[in-house]
Amino acid sequence: MEDSSIVDLFLQRNEDALTETDKKYGKKLLSLSCSITEDERDAEECRNSTYYKAWNSIPPHEPRQYLFPFLSRIIRHLSLNVCKSRRTESRSAVFVDLSDELEACIPSPDDTESKLDDMAIKAAIDGFLSSLPERNRLVFMRRYYYCDSVKKIADGVGISEDSVKVILHRCRQKLLSYLQKEGIEL
Repeated sequence: MEDSSIVDLFLQRNEDALTETDKKYGKKLLSLSCSITEDERDAEECRNSTYYKAWNSIPPHEPRQYLFPFLSRIIRHLSLNVCKSRRTESRSAVFVDLSDELEACIPSPDDTESKLDDMAIKAAIDGFLSSLPERNRLVFMRRYYYCDSVKKIADGVGISEDSVKVILHRCRQKLLSYLQKEGIEL
């Protein structure tokens, strides 16, 4: 079923919207949550909560052209919240590693002025991502948005793990340079 038709079901408050959403995106959402939470039961809970939040968010939102990104944003935040609530080193080590990798490029905002720059940084990152070749953009997004492991990315893209690491390293360097060129002070 097309995304637009699924959104219509949500707007009509038809429970088939949840069934159709699960048929089309359930496995992808579960995989995304599993890669973040590293626990299938937590991931299933996040997926169910995503459907609940989507039910309550549509309307006013009508994500006809971007239903999966809309859902993936919800499940990503829910999954990260699960990890934050655990607060164990063994479970959150992946996020510490990912944060450390990007820290040199994008510092964490600590004051109000930095928070005001968030929109400029978002626009700059969008511009940076659109400037990347498709494969590099895919590798970058899978690592830093979907939190996939280097091995999972390598298997999915069909390149070696070393190639993935090189692409990520070069992308981080290019991102830093791009942000500096755009006038984003780090």
